Amino acid sequence: MSSTSVKEPTPNTSAEKKSEVISLYKSEEKIYPRSVFGYFAKWRWVMIWITQLFFYGVPWLQWGQRQALLFDLDAKRFYIFKLVLYPQDLIYLTGILIISALSLFLFTAIAGRLWCGYTCPQTVYTEIFLWIEKQVEGDRAKRMKLDASGMSKHKLSKKALKHFIWIAFALWTGFTFVGYFTPIRDLMTHFVQLDVSTWNLFWVMFYGFATYGNAGFMREQVCKYMCPYARFQSAMFDHDTLIVTYDENRGEPRSKGSKKHQAKLNPTGDCVDCGLCVQVCPTGIDIRDGLQYECIGCGACADICNTVMDKVGYERGLVKYTTQNANKYRWTRKQMLQHVLRPRVLIYSTLLVGLVVALLTSLWFRAPFKVDVVRDRTVMARLVENGMLENVYRLQIMNATELTHRYQFQVSGLENAKVGFKGQAQTPYIEVLPAEARWVVVDVEVPDGSVPVGKHKIEFHIQSLDSPKIVSEDSVFLVLR
Repeated sequence: MSSTSVKEPTPNTSAEKKSEVISLYKSEEKIYPRSVFGYFAKWRWVMIWITQLFFYGVPWLQWGQRQALLFDLDAKRFYIFKLVLYPQDLIYLTGILIISALSLFLFTAIAGRLWCGYTCPQTVYTEIFLWIEKQVEGDRAKRMKLDASGMSKHKLSKKALKHFIWIAFALWTGFTFVGYFTPIRDLMTHFVQLDVSTWNLFWVMFYGFATYGNAGFMREQVCKYMCPYARFQSAMFDHDTLIVTYDENRGEPRSKGSKKHQAKLNPTGDCVDCGLCVQVCPTGIDIRDGLQYECIGCGACADICNTVMDKVGYERGLVKYTTQNANKYRWTRKQMLQHVLRPRVLIYSTLLVGLVVALLTSLWFRAPFKVDVVRDRTVMARLVENGMLENVYRLQIMNATELTHRYQFQVSGLENAKVGFKGQAQTPYIEVLPAEARWVVVDVEVPDGSVPVGKHKIEFHIQSLDSPKIVSEDSVFLVLR
C-alpha cells in the first residue's frame, strides 16, 4: 500500500509580494491654473476672439434671401456663401476636410501643437469658462480657498452664479451649433414661440451639455485621455519642430531666490524654482521635465517665466519656443529658422498647395447645374400616335446657382429621335428656381421600325438658355420585339 505525501502550505511572510492593482485611469486633483499675461497669452486671446466671432456670428449673416453658411440636411443642400453644394458634391467637402488635415500636419511639423494651444474648441472654451470662473470666484488663491471651505451662503451663491453663467453660455453655444444645420433665424423664432422640433431641441441640449461638461469639469482630462491627437502627434514631430522647451543647460541646477549674492565657486542655474510654470499650466505638467504628450503648446509657462526673469534681472528665454536641435547645439534664431524647410515640411506644403489649387480649379470650372437621368421603370417602350416608338425618362435638374434658369433638352445617338416634354413634340424647356432640384418627365420618340430591336446608347444634352454651358448624360433607348 503506497503512501502519499502532502506538502504543507507555505505560510505567508511579510516579504511576500502583494498583488498590485493597476488603474488605467489616474484620478487627479483639480487643477487651478494661475492667470498669466504675456506675448503668448495675448495671441491666445486674439485667436479666441477670432474663432468665437466667426462661430457665433457667421450663422446670422445673410446671402441674398438665405443664410450665408448653412448645411441644410432636410433639403440636402449645403450653402457656403455663394457656393451651393448637393450630396453629389460630397467630393468638395471631402477635399476641404483633407486640406484641413494636411494643414494641421504642416503646422504641427513646423511649430508643434499650435492647434491645441490656440484654436482647439476644447482649449478655447476651457479658457472662456476659466475666465468666467475667475470673474465670479476670484483668482487662483481665492478659488482654492473657496473650494476648501465648508458649505455656506457665500459659497453657494458664488457656485450658483458661476454655473448659471456656464449653463447659459453652453446652451447658447448649442443653439448656435444647431443654427449651422437649421436656419438660425427660424430656429430662434421657434424657440421664442416654444414650437421647436424634438430633434433640434435634443441637439441644442446635447451640444450644450457637452460644452458645459468638457469645458467646465473635464478640461485637461479631455486632452490627456480622450483626444487622439496627443497620442499620434509624435509621428509628426522631429528634432527641428518648434516646441515649448525648458533650457536645462541654462536653468540647472535650480535654487531659490536671486543668485547675484552667491559665490562664483558654487554657481547655480537661472531657474529660481518658483513653480509658477506649473501653476499656470492648464494641464498641470512641469515643463522642466522635458517634452510631454500632455503639453498643448499654449506658451503660458514661457510667459510667466519671462516675467520672473525680468524681476530677478536675468535674460528672458529660459522657457521658450525652440527646437530640440537648436537647444542642443545652441543655434541662433536665424540658424533655427533655416532648418524649417526640411523634406517633411516641403512634402506637406507641396501636397497642400496641390490640393488647394485642384479644389479651386474644380470649383471654378464646376457646372452651374447638374443632371441625373433615370429610366421610367413603369414604361419600358410603347407605340404612340403617328407611328412613333417612345421611351420615357425622368430627369432631375439641380440648379446650383442663386438665379432662376431655363433649360432645354436635346438627344443624340439615334437618327430622327425627338425629345418631348409633357407630350409636346417640339424641343421644350423648363424653369428651375434658385438652388432648386426639380424632376421632369421626358419622352424620346423615334419612327417605329427605324431602329433594330435591342438596347441603343443615347445621350441627353441639357443646356441653360442663360449660359453656353451644356451638360451631357448617357442613357439607353429600348426597342422591344
